Amino acid sequence: MNRPFDLIVFDWDGTLMDSARKIVRCFQAAAADLGLPVPTEDRVRHIIGLGLNEALAELLPETDADTRQRVAERYREHFLFLDETEMPLFPGVREGLEGLAAAGFRMAIATGKARRGLDRVLRDTRTSVYFCSTRCADEAGSKPHPRMLYDILAHTGVMPERAVMVGDTTYDLEMAKAASLSSIAVSYGAHDRARLLNHDPLACLDTFSEVCAWLRPPRRT
Repeated sequence: MNRPFDLIVFDWDGTLMDSARKIVRCFQAAAADLGLPVPTEDRVRHIIGLGLNEALAELLPETDADTRQRVAERYREHFLFLDETEMPLFPGVREGLEGLAAAGFRMAIATGKARRGLDRVLRDTRTSVYFCSTRCADEAGSKPHPRMLYDILAHTGVMPERAVMVGDTTYDLEMAKAASLSSIAVSYGAHDRARLLNHDPLACLDTFSEVCAWLRPPRRT
């Protein structure tokens, strides 16, 4: 049986890395630093996956651009230097990426992180070797705009029908649809299953191991 796809595009936060708790705490701390109302965890989880500027526009709609810029600076300070919340890869991610690579899949990342942030976590987790292409929100615009996926397809030469997007937010699924890609949702990240299923992914899976099993064709006997 042939593989259904040649290229798998992964989101990062909430799909490969368990980073939601840190993102929530850093947004809350940044707002508190400036005396702004501290957003609830649910509100922060709603905007995970967007680029930072777009996330702050959603999270703090009544503030002006200058205030949001100051919040962004405090967020980066907390995320990079002050907050010590651990951000492990989800269970099965490293082994799963190894297995998918061994099965001949090409893999890429499309993330709301900035380039500096993505390069840092790829280095820290030693996972850059698995990805042939990566695009970030500060290079190609925020999800759900499909620019990141267009760039990845152009870089890899893969046709949209041979690529699939794997993500934990509705922004990932909307981006995939806009770029004419199929999508797979994961239920263990930022957005809940009901919201994800409203966007008609091929599957909504509960662990990364299930994602890998769904993607890999069965062995012939």
